[in-house]
Amino acid sequence: MIHDSLKNSSAIEKLHPKFKQAFDYLKNTDFSTLEDGKIELDGDKLYLSIASIKGKEKADAPIETHKNYIDIQVPLLGVEKIGWKAGCDLQEVSKPYSSEKDITFFIDRPTAYTKIYPGEFVVYFPEDGHAPGIGEGLIRKVVVKVAI
Repeated sequence: MIHDSLKNSSAIEKLHPKFKQAFDYLKNTDFSTLEDGKIELDGDKLYLSIASIKGKEKADAPIETHKNYIDIQVPLLGVEKIGWKAGCDLQEVSKPYSSEKDITFFIDRPTAYTKIYPGEFVVYFPEDGHAPGIGEGLIRKVVVKVAI
């Protein structure tokens, strides 16, 4: 997991060939003019989803993992808290892996929580269990999916 300011994205853009393209889009797009939905930047190798969600309580946010994608998550409106637990420590599956959605859900609870503010981002790799969507009121966010 990585948590930083979008201003510092160049420090991690070298970690994956698609990261620079993803961060350039995140930093140069006026998301207030875009509706919620999916935008393909490079087919299924790099795409993003814009979503407006109602913030959840910690107990209502299950941990999830992905096998084929890295998540870059950026709140646009509101403060989002995301739980984290190392994937190697996850033990109790609540919904088995769906290859169609590239997601597994777990009963386990996070061992840490991070608050992410607009202008910041978090990166979750396949080995990172994460429980997104925790917060109060409306949260509008972008989730960039980067194929590994």
